[in-house]
Amino acid sequence: MSETKLRERGAAIYLVAAGLAAIAGFGTVYLSFAPPDNGRPEAKEDSGAAGAGAATSREAAKGSLAGLNKGAMAPLLVRASPLDLPDVNFNDASGATKSLADWRGKIVLLNIWATWCVPCRDEMPALDRLETELGGDAFEVVAVNIDRKGPDKAKAFLQETGATHVALYTDPSGKLFAALKAVGMPTTLIIDRNGKEIARLVGPADWGSPEAKRVIEAAVAQPAS
Repeated sequence: MSETKLRERGAAIYLVAAGLAAIAGFGTVYLSFAPPDNGRPEAKEDSGAAGAGAATSREAAKGSLAGLNKGAMAPLLVRASPLDLPDVNFNDASGATKSLADWRGKIVLLNIWATWCVPCRDEMPALDRLETELGGDAFEVVAVNIDRKGPDKAKAFLQETGATHVALYTDPSGKLFAALKAVGMPTTLIIDRNGKEIARLVGPADWGSPEAKRVIEAAVAQPAS
């Protein structure tokens, strides 16, 4: 084989190797930044205990939401056991301070959103439909805006998207996002009557879908502890 052909063959091998390395590198970056339980409905909790995965899966199978994370709710992470949450504060439309403790005794779908979040704009009408159909004494959609420039823009956003049944809540401090360990926008938590997280979904979802309604109905039907 001529020297020229050897150089050409070597260059081709190098390019293939570089491409494979780039792909592997991308996967590493994605896994590094993705939440460890993202998209896995019965993922092991952050206990760090070796061999806990099987036990966690068995526990998750007993939960009221087990098996409901499918269809439009496929990305929903169902917690194996309810997780304690910090009692975070935010404001209602009048500027009064609210906290998650104010909703004790009620199932809450806590949605964290912003006006600059394009998926949030697509998702808000579905949240409004969910509140319209299922909202009441047992359940409420609590959508908290985290824009830093006051409530006016958030209020206009709700009007523009036709969200007439979702109340305006705001957290201009942005502390809510960090306190609840949100990793993207929007992030939605389902919270039980005791103020504990029982499920989480990162990213937009069709909360007006039959699958979403079944999830909420199952949460509401769960006996209070």
